[in-house]
Amino acid sequence: MSIASETTGQVAREEKADKADGTARRPISRWTILRALAEIRIWWRDGVVADLDHVATVERVRGESLLTSRYIFMTAMSAGIAILGLLLSSPAVVIGAMLLSPLMNPIIGTGFSLATGDAGWLRRCGKALIAGSIFAILFCALIVFLSPLQTVTEEIAARTRPNLFDLLVALFSALAGSYAVIRGREGTIVGVAIATALMPPLAVVGFGLATFNWTVFGGALGLYVTNLVTIGLTAAVMARLYGFQSDLTHRQSRVQSIGIMAIFIALAVPLAFSLRTIAWEANGQRIVNQEVAEAFTDRARVEQPIVNWAAKPVTVSASVFTPEFNPSADTNVAERLAERLGRPVVVTIDQFQVGTDPRAAEQAALAQARAREAAEASERQIAALGRSLALIAGVERKDVLLDRENRRARADARPLEGLTLAGYRELEQRLENSTPGWAVELRPPLSALPEISVAEDGLDSANAGRVALIAWAAQRSGVRVSLSGSEAALQAVTGALGDDTRLFDTRTEGEGNTVVADWSVATE
Repeated sequence: MSIASETTGQVAREEKADKADGTARRPISRWTILRALAEIRIWWRDGVVADLDHVATVERVRGESLLTSRYIFMTAMSAGIAILGLLLSSPAVVIGAMLLSPLMNPIIGTGFSLATGDAGWLRRCGKALIAGSIFAILFCALIVFLSPLQTVTEEIAARTRPNLFDLLVALFSALAGSYAVIRGREGTIVGVAIATALMPPLAVVGFGLATFNWTVFGGALGLYVTNLVTIGLTAAVMARLYGFQSDLTHRQSRVQSIGIMAIFIALAVPLAFSLRTIAWEANGQRIVNQEVAEAFTDRARVEQPIVNWAAKPVTVSASVFTPEFNPSADTNVAERLAERLGRPVVVTIDQFQVGTDPRAAEQAALAQARAREAAEASERQIAALGRSLALIAGVERKDVLLDRENRRARADARPLEGLTLAGYRELEQRLENSTPGWAVELRPPLSALPEISVAEDGLDSANAGRVALIAWAAQRSGVRVSLSGSEAALQAVTGALGDDTRLFDTRTEGEGNTVVADWSVATE
């Protein structure tokens, strides 16, 4: 056979193969897609949904989603652990609260009751959720109210600004939880997924209520409601997909589906805007860090700048440890930031000059960190002093005067039944001893003053103590005291008073060794 004939035969065979391939690779038609979808639907119905025991699953979920004493107790324990973890800013403790997962059952029950159209079950699940939520909020508020720690930590602040990512966390948690319940594999890990989105925000709501911080309260409540609705509706969608039938008509089911989709969109839109704001602020923080660092030499060390985005104009404050001062740093950085951020910016940079040794800046930064830590400890001590003084005085915290410059604390005490002047002075001394460096002044009520007995050889220790107590009461109250008795007795008492005699009026009456003390007209 010639070479030409072999080539012709090969070309013919290739053309035939191309035609065959062209027939096999016809464009995918609409009917092909519909046929594939129909096959998937049949497989889902016969291979997945048919294997489920729907009646047993519904009964199990129904029995575990109602309001019981165990549910309330576990909710309280989970809430207590969560709020302590938030106050300590300890993620590990917060995770420990999630392990109890008390809110999983009623919220999954809410989704199943929506899917099956069981209004009675839905009401019972709603009752359990409302009761558990209110109890958890009040329990957390009580713990915060009694706790000496009432600072907004990073863990608390992180749950006051809901965004689209929080919605996605709730969505994925609900998908995992619903799948596990439907397939009969629910457990602690699934409960953690649900509790991640619910219990910490609920604890922060209690914190905001106890501290009357309505910004924290509102932000955390918004996050909790968002996650609650998202999980409930996602559970309903999953239940419908797995064939849990509803008594609703086809049209009612369609309306319900449209309503669920509308709620998701209504939640996602504002959260997306919130996420956009957070992303803009994060990018803005990066720009601020970059501009402040570029204003100084490579040997300078810049502490993390603090940016207040809510201020108008935006304020930036930073500390820089540098071997060379830059007198125009504030102005230059403010101009560049205003240009890059598109907003007016006020910049305040505290510059600390250090040596040229590269380690000098690090040592200075460490020293400042220690000083900042000491200042924070001092502030906590002052806050504790104010709360303690308010407690022993029987007044509100706002009624306590704290003079930081002169390190003085003062409060006017309310009369307490059975508490004498000596008791008020003892409380003042105890509080002052527990706060070194501070002078504590507890102004007592104008209660009865003790009588003073003068012996022939003068005042004994007991009566000298009474004179000192009366002098203390006169100093704290600012009210003059009238002393009446024999001339000899008055001389002994006024001699013991020393410079405090200016606070007393004396009146000579009768004989004897007793001096009577009484309050005179106020001269404040």
